[in-house]
Amino acid sequence: MRQVECAVNGIGERAGNASLEELVMALRVRQDRLPYDTVIQSDALFATSQLLSQVTAEPVQANKAIVGRNAFAHEAGIHQDGVLKDTRTYEIMRPEDVGQSATSRLVLGRHSGRHAVQSRCETLGFTLSIAEIDQVYRAVISLGEHRKAIADGDLRRIIDRIRTPAAAPASPGATHVEAIGYGHGV
Repeated sequence: MRQVECAVNGIGERAGNASLEELVMALRVRQDRLPYDTVIQSDALFATSQLLSQVTAEPVQANKAIVGRNAFAHEAGIHQDGVLKDTRTYEIMRPEDVGQSATSRLVLGRHSGRHAVQSRCETLGFTLSIAEIDQVYRAVISLGEHRKAIADGDLRRIIDRIRTPAAAPASPGATHVEAIGYGHGV
């Protein structure tokens, strides 16, 4: 084989072309079965995809293999747990191999697990007790029923709400004292 006809993001006339990024990474991760090589810098694939998307005004599908924003995202609790233990469990390549950020790709939502919620809290700098993690987890699942994903800001608000005790209502027989004026006999 001497050459392959392909295009970035698979963009082409009519039905499109084979996707460059998918072909390059298939050759890289399956070298044991595909004895071919390319000089293409795979860590530039994501940036190239984004540039083409801007130039053509054609957005990259979120679930597009290799270069989509969800290519390395995990929401299901069992996947999140596996990735936290060893990313190779569900990722045949690393995000940085294609130029994507290696930051956490754990999407918090209604399918997330406790381990992922705890990991994200720790990433944000929070150390929570087991009881607090359980409360945060339940709040994430509840909020996830109404939203696709839980952002870091949402998670911070949940933690703040859990850690801030609610004001206790006044007891029925309590005396109400109200200060009026500035203490000068006014």
